[in-house]
Amino acid sequence: MLEACYRPAMATSLRPIGDHLREWRQRRRMSQLDLALEADISTRHLSFLETGRSQPSRDMILNLAERLDVPLRERNLLLVEAGFAPAFQERPIGDPALRVARAAVDLVLKGHEPYPAIAIDRHWTLVAHNAVVPILFAGIAATLLAAPVNVLRLSLHPDGLAPRIVNLLQWRAHLFARLRRQIDVTADAALVELLNELQTYPAPREPKLARRPVEEFDGVVVPLQLSLGEGMLNLVSTTTIFGTPVDITLSELALESFFPADDATANALRRIAGSAR
Repeated sequence: MLEACYRPAMATSLRPIGDHLREWRQRRRMSQLDLALEADISTRHLSFLETGRSQPSRDMILNLAERLDVPLRERNLLLVEAGFAPAFQERPIGDPALRVARAAVDLVLKGHEPYPAIAIDRHWTLVAHNAVVPILFAGIAATLLAAPVNVLRLSLHPDGLAPRIVNLLQWRAHLFARLRRQIDVTADAALVELLNELQTYPAPREPKLARRPVEEFDGVVVPLQLSLGEGMLNLVSTTTIFGTPVDITLSELALESFFPADDATANALRRIAGSAR
């Protein structure tokens, strides 16, 4: 089921474009020589661009942004900073132009039943979910379920799923690690604020006793061990993204699919999905 997709307004600054290019290069831990070779330009020219002695063309900004793996939203910001029009469109997920993509998202989410699956944007806002998910959210504080729903806040808040997560200490650390990696890639200030907020939530000093120790997965995945009235769900998750999107909304969309880690969980999810029909 698709829901409205929240987007913050585009922000700009008054800093020179060269400063932004240098910051992205340093964020990717590339030397000027490394980037110059990747972009097929001279190190002298790149140095002039970063110091403001030369101004980049539109094509040069897009070339460097591609080599630096700058997210599409930030590529638009780089263009705007340099005085050019944005190159990539941003349309809400309900836009008719994204009809095919929206249908694909619905198809994947529906096809994953009887197991839970959600779609989120880059700020972890819930965009869509399949029929199993609302049952797992039963009993959560209404304020956390009011749109826009932030999945990380809902998971770790003491009025959210946190009291039901058996391995909350490990799951919390796992989510924090993912969020920090995302901040490294995007340099998104909103994600920094979200991480700071989440770190203020209480965490258990000791993990509760789980049915299957996390160590059994040998560090390959961190399971979500969720306590329900009828027992405990032992879940592992995968993330799917669009491969080569040219729209900002699609580039920032991720599908989180949860799978049962044991037979007991698979059976429980089939019962839960049956009650949702």
